[in-house]
Amino acid sequence: MRTELTDTTSSQINNALVTARRATGTPAVGMVLTLVIVTDEGNHYDALRAASTASKEHPSRILVVIKRPGRSPRDRKMARLDAEVRVGGETGIGETVLLRLHGELANHAHSVVLPLLLPDAPVVVWWPEDGPEDPGGDPIGQLAARRVTDAAATEDPVATLEQRAKAYAPGDTDLAWTRITGWRSVLAAALDQRHSAIKSAVVEGEAYNPSSELLALWLADRLGVPVDRKISDGPGLTAVRLETADGTICLDRANGSLAELAMPGQPDRHVALKRREVSELIAEELRRLDPDESYAATVKFGATKQGKSVIAAGQTGAAPAGPGSDDGTGAHAEQKAPAAPAKRAAARKAGK
Repeated sequence: MRTELTDTTSSQINNALVTARRATGTPAVGMVLTLVIVTDEGNHYDALRAASTASKEHPSRILVVIKRPGRSPRDRKMARLDAEVRVGGETGIGETVLLRLHGELANHAHSVVLPLLLPDAPVVVWWPEDGPEDPGGDPIGQLAARRVTDAAATEDPVATLEQRAKAYAPGDTDLAWTRITGWRSVLAAALDQRHSAIKSAVVEGEAYNPSSELLALWLADRLGVPVDRKISDGPGLTAVRLETADGTICLDRANGSLAELAMPGQPDRHVALKRREVSELIAEELRRLDPDESYAATVKFGATKQGKSVIAAGQTGAAPAGPGSDDGTGAHAEQKAPAAPAKRAAARKAGK
């Protein structure tokens, strides 16, 4: 059921939600959280589709905040709220409200969102595109227990991750971090099977890929060894190699779907490590509502130990060097052309 409301208020939207639930025969509220999506007109469709898919696992009230401040001085002075209420149908047992904030009201989105939050339920805020410099200090972000951004969707992932580290507050996270959950799990399991000391590590991935950046920092922080960042043709992360006293542990994913894990003294094995859809990433983040301490430690390590990002400035040329970037205490960028698949395979076999 869809209800269009023009020049409305939060109170009228709440009444429309109650009416729609009764009309669809679901008067009880069975939702576990409120997901607030702050986006623009051009990106709201994809973000809402991902959130709706995730809500099948986490029934929620989805509030899509679309700011339309206007271009002319006259448009910027006006203040109008239009809304579209969706209950049932594609939304399942959840609810969706599209909020279009016109003019001056776009600067006070939190005052519109606050009355629409589910009572006694956690709040998660997601910025699919350019998030605020300080998510925890944002007026809408202050309403939430968890704040989700995506450095990969910004024009400068390097600067974005550095800003995330400076402004980090408990509850912040980034989808660039969520994308490497599978990599961290496989690498941690591999290291549990090997007890030889780790000497160094290499992370291969596309240029400007913040997930490669975070994985390199995570390894440097947890292992206390130098980590090189090398540029590959992708897609995304392509390989991680850990040099040990017994040989090389290599996790290689050349096609973005199936990875190969090679360990000294063991046969190679295949690992499902596909690149996930945004809906799967959001569903994962909604499974936990407490601060992600691993993410916090990683971004803070990048800020305190690195001084500069390890993401390379491009496919060729030297990467910007910074304090600690090549002193053996953390990750550092190394601009080299990616090895061909055959050469990578040969190098991996030689490490056995």
